[in-house]
Amino acid sequence: MTDLDAAYANVPNIPGGAQYPARWTVAAQAFRARARAELALPYGDSPRQAMDLFHPEGTARGLVMFVHGGFWLRFDRSFWSHLAAGPLARGWAVAMPSYDLCPAVRIADITRQIAQAVTVAAERVAGPVALAGHSAGGHLVARMAVPGVLPLDVAARLCHVLPISPVSDLRPLLQTAMNDDFGLDMASAEAESPVLMRPLPVPVSVWVGGAELPAFLDQARWLSQAWAAPLDVARGKHHFDVIEALADPDSAMVERLTC
Repeated sequence: MTDLDAAYANVPNIPGGAQYPARWTVAAQAFRARARAELALPYGDSPRQAMDLFHPEGTARGLVMFVHGGFWLRFDRSFWSHLAAGPLARGWAVAMPSYDLCPAVRIADITRQIAQAVTVAAERVAGPVALAGHSAGGHLVARMAVPGVLPLDVAARLCHVLPISPVSDLRPLLQTAMNDDFGLDMASAEAESPVLMRPLPVPVSVWVGGAELPAFLDQARWLSQAWAAPLDVARGKHHFDVIEALADPDSAMVERLTC
């Protein structure tokens, strides 16, 4: 493990960090059991290119998509279903996609997959589209806010993009052991770094936990500065609990997202 691997290693730096995936799984399973949902809707050719779509009571006000993190290396949509609760309570449909993982694919391939997922979900739900993503998912939703990634008609429906604890500059990852799986070189890291891009004229908010590792605080700050986007620092929250606000319809995060 390199020094930069350690700088991005959340599990050993969060109390009880190793137990969070099991907790997420239990909460997500319980939520799916009672939700109005279409599960495992395909949006692409591989088995992991599928999404769960949760529906509110009545006609949806619009679509929220949440894109999960895990350094483009782990997890799938099944861990996060309970985070749909906040937007659902406000009348929004919520889509949660899985995607193929490195090293089977490259990060640029995942960006294209998420663009396809947004497009397919937007065909099923009318109205505005809001995107939230966590960690690597924060990177992916930021990429959706760059011209030429989404089809023009879908991009025109974007009302808010919310990268949470995003990895916005991939160049530091070149110095990590994780890059054995990412397969990045300088050109491909730059081509996938939102901090080096000019965004669409869409409202963007960057969110990060105040108790996160300095590397993630830096990554959030860099994107906020590059895009002149507001930076919200959630006091006392770390990388694993900062997303819990999505489950609360009264949270500032959900209020901001559901424009």
